[in-house]
Amino acid sequence: MCTSIVVNKKKTIVGWNLDLLDMEYRVSPCEEGVFIEINDAKEGWMPLFGGNSRGDFVGMPTCWPYDQRSDPVTGKERNVILLDIDLLTMKRTLQEIKDIAENEEVCSIPGLTFMSALSDREGNVLHIVPGQGSLYQEKPEYAVMTNFSPFKMDTETHPWMGLDRYRKAKEMLKDATDDFSVEDCFDILKAVCQTVCPTVVSMVYDVTEKTMYWCENRQWDAIVKKTF
Repeated sequence: MCTSIVVNKKKTIVGWNLDLLDMEYRVSPCEEGVFIEINDAKEGWMPLFGGNSRGDFVGMPTCWPYDQRSDPVTGKERNVILLDIDLLTMKRTLQEIKDIAENEEVCSIPGLTFMSALSDREGNVLHIVPGQGSLYQEKPEYAVMTNFSPFKMDTETHPWMGLDRYRKAKEMLKDATDDFSVEDCFDILKAVCQTVCPTVVSMVYDVTEKTMYWCENRQWDAIVKKTF
C-alpha cells in the first residue's frame, strides 16, 4: 500500500506515504536527494522512492489486484523499477521517461504490478501502470495515486486497493487553498496513514523551496528536513 499526492498551488508540493510490511528500509539523505532505500535480497540497498535535488519525485505504489499484463514476456520491455531509479538518480528526465512509457512496452516483475507516481520540478505528473498504459498531466491542480489502477478504478476490488484513501485525499485537496503548505500536506498524509500494512515513512517535498521533510512510523512530532 502507499499514497502519492502532487499539489500545484502557489507552490509545488509532493506528499508520499510509504506503507510497508516485513521489508527492511532506510531513509538516506545526501547531496543528490533524500531516498528511501529497500534492502533487496539480490541487489542490496536500492533507492526506490523519494525526491532528488533537481525537483523530481518518485513514488511506486503496488497495484491491487495484480494484473498479469504487467509481467515481462519478451525480455525487451522496459522495467518500471529501473525507470523509476533512473529518474530518482537523475539519469533520465521525466519527459524522457514519458516518451518511453508512451512508445515502448513497460513491465513490472513477475507476479507483482508496481506502478509509478512520478513528478518533476514544474509539477508535471506521470502515472505508469505496466501493461495498461500511462497518464501524463501537465501541472495539474492536484493528482492522487493509491493502490488501484486509474485505468480500472473500482471495476475490480481488493482489500488493499486504497479507494477510501484516494477518496479522502481528493476530498481534502478539493478544498485546498492557494496557500496549501507542507503542514497541510502532512495533514492529508495523517488522514490516510495505515497501521495494518503500516506507514513507515511519510515524506513531503516542498519543490518550490527545495526542501524535503519526513518522519518515520507516524511520529508526526519528529519531522526532520533537508534543504538542497
